[in-house]
Amino acid sequence: METYFVHDNRLGIDIPSLNWDWTCYPTETQSEILFRWEQIKGGIPDLVKELEMQINEKLTDLNQEDDFEKSCILNNEISELASCINDLWIWYRTNEELSRRPHR
Repeated sequence: METYFVHDNRLGIDIPSLNWDWTCYPTETQSEILFRWEQIKGGIPDLVKELEMQINEKLTDLNQEDDFEKSCILNNEISELASCINDLWIWYRTNEELSRRPHR
């Protein structure tokens, strides 16, 4: 199968990278892409949980931190992790309507 996904290092998952409109792909290819995407999407909730745990650890560190610069760094790290979570949920919901199409 051709590569229809690219790895996103920031999010830690492969994301779709389609060069044409969905309807231009043969039905068999659509099924293969959807199957792979469903596998990837299935791992997103666990990845979000891991990121949430990291945020909680950093929040604990932040609550105990007295140094302003270190507090700023922790805040930035927390913001980045929260942004990743948001993007992962967006990807999780991406192509829901596509996934609902009947497979031939």
